[in-house]
Amino acid sequence: MARATISPQGGHLYARDVGKVYSAYDEPVVALESCSIDIPPRQFCALVGPSGCGKTTLLNAIAGFDALTSGEITLDGRLINSTRGHLKPGPDRVVVFQNGALFPWATVRENLVRGPIVQGRMTYREADAQSRTLLARVGLTGVESDYPGALSSGMRRRVEIVRALLCDPTVILLDEPFRGLDTVSKATTQQCLLDLWQIAPKTLLLITHDLDEALFLADRVVVMTTRPGQVKVEVPVDLPRPRLPSMLTSRVFLSLKAQLIDAVHEEAVKAFIAGERELA
Repeated sequence: MARATISPQGGHLYARDVGKVYSAYDEPVVALESCSIDIPPRQFCALVGPSGCGKTTLLNAIAGFDALTSGEITLDGRLINSTRGHLKPGPDRVVVFQNGALFPWATVRENLVRGPIVQGRMTYREADAQSRTLLARVGLTGVESDYPGALSSGMRRRVEIVRALLCDPTVILLDEPFRGLDTVSKATTQQCLLDLWQIAPKTLLLITHDLDEALFLADRVVVMTTRPGQVKVEVPVDLPRPRLPSMLTSRVFLSLKAQLIDAVHEEAVKAFIAGERELA
């Protein structure tokens, strides 16, 4: 089997005093305010917090979908977003969405090889060979000629992760990519992500509501406050790799989970009270 060749890169992601205000029903909504997060190269960082706390807003700003109201975001010291403008989404930052983004009219092969070819990094033959290698690593040998609609949701998600890696980005942004998967599919897909990350480390930022998922996957879990979103607490995940399912019931894991539950619950209560006030 051919060995996957993904080039080593940097990946130092730094959001400094980030603020984002948008309009809803002609009223200003402060989604983020003085939000700072520093992610070292090739770290797996998970972002959790109550609904509406600005997690996805921050991810969209990093991806280049939205401009900032204040602050700045740099990638390896290069400015990618600020009040002066932002870089549009590019090959250095790839997003894996919760609802999927495979082209339904294209085969798995066509979905996978397009990125490297458009980037000018590979020929069709090279991209096809590498995609086959990575598909084999995630247990999807032989699906190259299938269309996404013929695959299960878990299989499609694995294809999307392979596609993200084939584009050889500096940062991979994961917006609740395992949401809606059944328990078995979720566990399988999470393990595939970790396996691929081990052979080709990238800076990963995961948005999730699942605390077990955040702790099982990440090196560090960042809890955000209710709106306006800021960093409330950062929890280093001192669990060895490779991560094993048995760790989910370990004393260390349960202690870390208890810390996260307390922090997130406190912010969820604040969000509920704020919502009640808005309705009054």
